[in-house]
Amino acid sequence: MASIDAPTTTTIHIAETSTDSKGKGIATASLETSGPAKAPPAAGRGIAARFTAVKIARGGWKRGVSIFDFILRLFAIAASLVATTTMGTTDQTLPFFTQFFQFQASYDDLPAFTFFVIANAIASGYLVLSLPFSILTIVRPQAVGPRFLLLIFDTVMVALSTSAASSAASIVYLAHKGNSSANWVAICQQFNNFCQRISGAVVASFIAAVIFMLLVVMSAMALRRP
Repeated sequence: MASIDAPTTTTIHIAETSTDSKGKGIATASLETSGPAKAPPAAGRGIAARFTAVKIARGGWKRGVSIFDFILRLFAIAASLVATTTMGTTDQTLPFFTQFFQFQASYDDLPAFTFFVIANAIASGYLVLSLPFSILTIVRPQAVGPRFLLLIFDTVMVALSTSAASSAASIVYLAHKGNSSANWVAICQQFNNFCQRISGAVVASFIAAVIFMLLVVMSAMALRRP
């Protein structure tokens, strides 16, 4: 696009500097010509403005991912705590026997359930400790270190929570269905309350595992350079 130059300005200065032999003043004139003022280049400002706009937009969507990450961690804390407390307090004794001969079912009778409680307790503690790092990614969406650290530990928690939920789910299935080939009898008809509680704990643990998977995917997306 062609530019329009400003008009050139000419200034004439007249001053009486001396007199001749007849006493008349002799005026002298000076001519001053000024050209158009040069406008500052606008190309550099335009590039800087576009770069700033792109940077703000990039930080905006990363901040949105960080906020969603924080919310998911709160839900994961709730799911892990529910799984831990429900399984850890599950205990049922059948009432129709004497005090010297009773049938009792408790979570610590089976190593899979004990591992389940420990794993979900570790996951709950980790999620609480990860909240400050999640807040840091909200304040500084371009920070790579905290997000990369969360990605590593979230991946470990995916493996831990998934293994705990899967091992407990296999025992819950046997409690509900039994196994005629191994002569394992289903016990949920007798220990109904026990089976309901352990089933709910396993469902809550699987919810926490799915949330951990989402956290890993979101962290990987935020670390990817556009």
